[in-house]
Amino acid sequence: MTDSVLRDTDGAVATITINRPAARNALTNQAKAELLAALRGCAADPGVRAVVLAGAGSAFCAGQDLREHADLAAAGGDPLRTVREHYNPLVLTIAGMPKPVVAALGGVAAGAGAALALACDFRIAAQRASLLMAFARVGLSADTGASWTLQRLVGAARAAELLMLAEPVDSARALELGLLTAVVPDEELPAAAAAFAARLAAGPTLAYAAIKESLRYAAGHGLAEALEKEAVLQDQLAASQDHRAATDAFLRKEQPSYEGR
Repeated sequence: MTDSVLRDTDGAVATITINRPAARNALTNQAKAELLAALRGCAADPGVRAVVLAGAGSAFCAGQDLREHADLAAAGGDPLRTVREHYNPLVLTIAGMPKPVVAALGGVAAGAGAALALACDFRIAAQRASLLMAFARVGLSADTGASWTLQRLVGAARAAELLMLAEPVDSARALELGLLTAVVPDEELPAAAAAFAARLAAGPTLAYAAIKESLRYAAGHGLAEALEKEAVLQDQLAASQDHRAATDAFLRKEQPSYEGR
């Protein structure tokens, strides 16, 4: 990857880092394109079984780079084309990735940065981290999936409050609301996120992928359709090596070993 987005792989865990610390990892069009390429690369790599999404320095991601946004508008361009061209594909790639994605929030996650974290399957945060649904502060509505993910995490009323009032939520409150999976001391975040991802990478990857798919499907369908989707996915998983190995290990009263196939 280039300097704006870094990718590092340790075993079956890939770490993607937004690397613009001087700008609190605010996203330019170039950074968004590189981030999407990195995420798609991890999704397609069979050797990667879990992904950590992080930000360099003291922030996770401050969202859209407003300097570039203003420059594009001043030049007569349409800066909000980025919603369809960049942010929507980013969210769909994270949500549709057939492996778990863990956001490691080392500091502020604002606007689209917060929404990207919410699109991940898990969020491990440093104590100093905060989330800010900043869209209304610049006269905009929600994007990057925030209208979809936020209310599913905290309910419609709380989502409206967070989006309309646009006030920062510290890590303790975010954990209480259900926006975070865990909060750890600042200095422990990299190790904690890596350990959490390693645990997922050692697990039943195919089952995790099916769980993600079934949750996405059920969010937009009725009970009968969701039941049928579950049955279809279970039929597929029943033929997997991981299922057979786990069943055999259970009968032997041993811990299963998963290979993701």
